[in-house]
Amino acid sequence: MRIKDRLTREIEARRDDLVALTQDLIRIPTRNPPGENYREICDYLDRRLLRAGFHTELIRATGAIGDSDRHPRWNIVARREGARPGACVHFNSHIDVVEVGHGWTTDPFGGEVRDGRIYGRGACDMKGGLAASIIAAEAFVASCPDFAGAIEISGTADEESGGFGGVAYLAEKGWFNPERVQHVIIPEPLNKDRICLGHRGVWWAEIETHGEIAHGSMPFLGDCAVRHMGAVIDAMEQNLFPALAQKRTDMPVVPEGARQSTLNINSIHGGEPEQAADYTGLPSPCVPDRCRMVIDRRFLIEEDIGAVESEIRDLLETLRKGRPGFDYEIRELHRVLPSMTEKDAPVVGAVARGVAQVFGREADYVVSPGTYDQKHIDRIGRLKNCIAYGPGILDLAHKPDEYVGIDDMVQSAQVMGLALHELLGG
Repeated sequence: MRIKDRLTREIEARRDDLVALTQDLIRIPTRNPPGENYREICDYLDRRLLRAGFHTELIRATGAIGDSDRHPRWNIVARREGARPGACVHFNSHIDVVEVGHGWTTDPFGGEVRDGRIYGRGACDMKGGLAASIIAAEAFVASCPDFAGAIEISGTADEESGGFGGVAYLAEKGWFNPERVQHVIIPEPLNKDRICLGHRGVWWAEIETHGEIAHGSMPFLGDCAVRHMGAVIDAMEQNLFPALAQKRTDMPVVPEGARQSTLNINSIHGGEPEQAADYTGLPSPCVPDRCRMVIDRRFLIEEDIGAVESEIRDLLETLRKGRPGFDYEIRELHRVLPSMTEKDAPVVGAVARGVAQVFGREADYVVSPGTYDQKHIDRIGRLKNCIAYGPGILDLAHKPDEYVGIDDMVQSAQVMGLALHELLGG
């Protein structure tokens, strides 16, 4: 039997282990924010990977954004050395999941198996991918014990809130230095026959409009900051949103709607703060003198970040000049440049050939509408040979009744195992 056939059969034989592992990971509720149970899931992975012969390190991102004594940002990196020198393939998965939300018909942290699917928050995004990478690595080591190089598996914090307590911190500390890691696969849920080459850019900012407080029965004696913010939104509706819809990219972004520039109004807060749930009184009658809005601008590789920022500032300056009493502040919260790995990169080719062997067709190449931890591996780690590939359907991420297909996980693990075989000379 050919080694590649033996490897895919070895992974299939571990189906029940793959299901149980995924269920165990889902049942550790690692909600972010605030960042719960990171140490618990890292300890679980530590025990599992030590049994598989990996050397493990638990790393707290001390001082990183989000890290605190109440919610420490723990990460794990595990490494298995081969029989002789060679390249290192690193599988990176984030361990955090988003809030549960409403509308579930299953226990969000139950890991229920039904109709060939595992349900739970994080099932597809991305604990199913993490489990698949572990099974792929363990099966590869069992099938090809004389492999060259090294395999690394990491579970990292805070991807859902920017990744600064996870991959960014590790990259700053040299864990993704191209001298020690040569290939990175991030098992994000982009569908089992698609290779994700990168992502669009993001620019987050907070806009604050100013007014003057006064008695609510005499609003003419004050200046309503919320009305000024309404003028900002109206200008966006009339001018900015139509302009963004005309900006298109050659990047293979999915879904189709994300091939244009987009802007999301993330939140608006104006006037009197909301009181505690047990407060039974009425609000006080005041004209709001402050209103804040957070915007989430996603931009294309063809766009310049300076021009992206100028679009918003120019809109606000136009309002300042033409609207009586209008004044504002703007603060940048977050910026990430677009990233896209070349299709002829070694890790792309190895995964593409694995997809072709498992599915009997060529892989699709896509770009993610939102960012993920490739941004830190690329910009901080200076490692370009990085992709996202994993089981799960992107549209299910962050939704009620999130699930991952068991067959999808097995097949994705087989693709990962075949990529390991090619890249590490098994």
